[in-house]
Amino acid sequence: MIDEKAQELGRLLGQSDEYKALKRASERLREDAECRTKLEELERLASELERAGAGGKEPTREQVEKYDQLLQSVQANPVYQQMVAAQANFEKMMARVNERIYDGIKKGSASPIITLG
Repeated sequence: MIDEKAQELGRLLGQSDEYKALKRASERLREDAECRTKLEELERLASELERAGAGGKEPTREQVEKYDQLLQSVQANPVYQQMVAAQANFEKMMARVNERIYDGIKKGSASPIITLG
């Protein structure tokens, strides 16, 4: 019964406007080669800065400046902005869903009556 309800919930989530917007934004981002390249470079730089910090080394001024410039460039990209907005909206919806599930768990655990449907 729980598996069936979970599958139904997943189907409904997949049909939600928030999920559809996230999927469209993901596709646009995947199609934007320039933005993808910048994001990959940003990840590489972030890893370098993290490794330097973990090793007790200060990153160079040039590394930090390059990271900041690249981050600003990515954040200014409208395709990236749409992706971030769509992701935030989907996460908000999922938080609401999780709250409802938790509410249901609390009510179900407090009820002495066992229901199968």
